[in-house]
Amino acid sequence: MISTRMAAGAALAVLGLSPAFAETPILTISVYGIAQDAYKKDLYDPFEASCGCKLVVETGNSSERLAKLEANKASPVIDVAAIADFNALEAAKKDLIQPIDVSKLSNYGSLYDLAQDPLGGHLAIGYTFYSTSIVYRSDKVSIASWKDLFKPELAGRIALPNITTTQGPLAIYMIDKAEGGTTPDLKAGIDAIAAHREDVVTFYERGSQIPQLFEQEEILAAVVGRFGWANIRKLDLPIKWATPSEGQTGGMNVLTLVKGTRNEVLALKFIDYWLSQEVQTRLAMDLVDSPANKSVEVPAETAEALTYGAETAASLSFITPAAMLENREAWVAGWNAKVAQ
Repeated sequence: MISTRMAAGAALAVLGLSPAFAETPILTISVYGIAQDAYKKDLYDPFEASCGCKLVVETGNSSERLAKLEANKASPVIDVAAIADFNALEAAKKDLIQPIDVSKLSNYGSLYDLAQDPLGGHLAIGYTFYSTSIVYRSDKVSIASWKDLFKPELAGRIALPNITTTQGPLAIYMIDKAEGGTTPDLKAGIDAIAAHREDVVTFYERGSQIPQLFEQEEILAAVVGRFGWANIRKLDLPIKWATPSEGQTGGMNVLTLVKGTRNEVLALKFIDYWLSQEVQTRLAMDLVDSPANKSVEVPAETAEALTYGAETAASLSFITPAAMLENREAWVAGWNAKVAQ
């Protein structure tokens, strides 16, 4: 009599699959499309080697990938999603993600406090955060305040992020703070930008536009996220990162566990691996992500390109995910009425 195992093996052979391949665990992750070669080298390949599993990587921006999670809510096809913190809160409100059992994560205690439970209820864990500030030609202008973006000498020589980008609300938030804004609609910030909209070369959609604009000397200052600083620093120009008197803002990207995943154990192993000192150090050294693991140590020249260290983490003025979700539509409406008219 043919054994059950032999019969199963024969059936797989007919399908052109080996029993070993069929039994390989598969984990599907949803991530941003940037720096995928570095992620493959620093994270994906080493994890596959350590777990004997296969990673399926799907990429896209946060809103696209959030829409896919919602479309497949009844039968999830994603196990782990890496998204912006406010998108994660939106996913939680739509019942698309589930709490993470942090007792299963050996690296949880090594994270900065701000990364451990940014949404509450352990619905997400921060894997990287970044500062947002002003970069400027230090031989042409000085920047000591967010108000300095609107100095006469910068008229027609600045770039600001569009409201539809991740950096857009962050820029408005800090300009509003500098203008003495006190209302959640960021009216003071939007009004200040509207008053100077003719002085803005572009309200950019992609951070990759900024190095070229500096190189062509079309701009002398721009608001950018720290993750774009490494490419700007490569230019043979005297460009500095500002530390305005009102401070810097920033954002956080988080890991989430998709509700209904059939691979929770493997998903938790992957999340824990991503948060490890080893992986976070590799990604930091390749200037991919600023580390959320506080035990990561990098050389000074590498730290300069990142949002790095406890002091920097404590100094950032974040828009809470709840405030972002509650007010985003009003911000866009105000922007469209006054800036994009």
